[in-house]
Amino acid sequence: MFKKIHKSVTAKKRYIILGDRIKNYQNRLHTDRYVCKNKRMSKTSFFKSKPKQWWHIWSCAYCARENIDKLDKSAETRGKILMAAFEEIYQRGFQAASLNNILKNTNITKGALYHHFKNKMELGYAVVDEVIYTTLKSNWIEPLSTTDDPISVMQQILEESGKQMTEEDVRLGCPLNNLSQEMSPIDEGFRRRIIKVYQEFQDAIEAACERGKKAGNIRDSADSKKLAILFIATLEGCLGLAKSTQSLDILMQCGYGLIEQLELLRPQKLPHQDAHKQG
Repeated sequence: MFKKIHKSVTAKKRYIILGDRIKNYQNRLHTDRYVCKNKRMSKTSFFKSKPKQWWHIWSCAYCARENIDKLDKSAETRGKILMAAFEEIYQRGFQAASLNNILKNTNITKGALYHHFKNKMELGYAVVDEVIYTTLKSNWIEPLSTTDDPISVMQQILEESGKQMTEEDVRLGCPLNNLSQEMSPIDEGFRRRIIKVYQEFQDAIEAACERGKKAGNIRDSADSKKLAILFIATLEGCLGLAKSTQSLDILMQCGYGLIEQLELLRPQKLPHQDAHKQG
């Protein structure tokens, strides 16, 4: 699934190869800044299809077309409400989100909405549990749970995500971070759910790093827990800074820097080890 640099390549060469990849991507970005908006990605890319905007990777199980025929109409209606609610909350924030807008965008009656969700708060909780968490699990947690080379996995996800980022994505920021900033200080239900999402993300990175150390893909001296916390904080910081400055360039540069720092976590081979291997 992920393009990896072969283990036999030395740390120095890995860094050079990665630097060339980043430089080429930067050149493409500055030559035609918006080509990534309409350019379709290859079938082997991490994301299987090219969404119109990066945030359209956020989805729920109820909304997948291949599942609709297998679900009853009630479940389909629930899925439509969830995705409309996600978009409304993402655009306006939870407190300013309008149930009337959600109904208008789905052509669903108020009675149908309250059949699935008792109130706006319950709908907001479901957006975190069934849309944001589910998508983060699919795009980050599950790939990390099956690898012993988390550096390559995280670099690939960052690279592919960067290709899909638009000015609109920068304007809106990260859906999870937005809710964390808005709702965690004032509602315990949101706070607990958001903590759960971040904790599972952290646990997945930490466990993958431990496997990576055993496989020789990460330095033995690296502290997996600290790395996991630092990665998530840096990732969210990049998105938050880009939103504050309304700058796609800042987001791209922050992403490049994070990719480069990840590469430094690979084991450093001693010169005599390379000489022995070549001999």
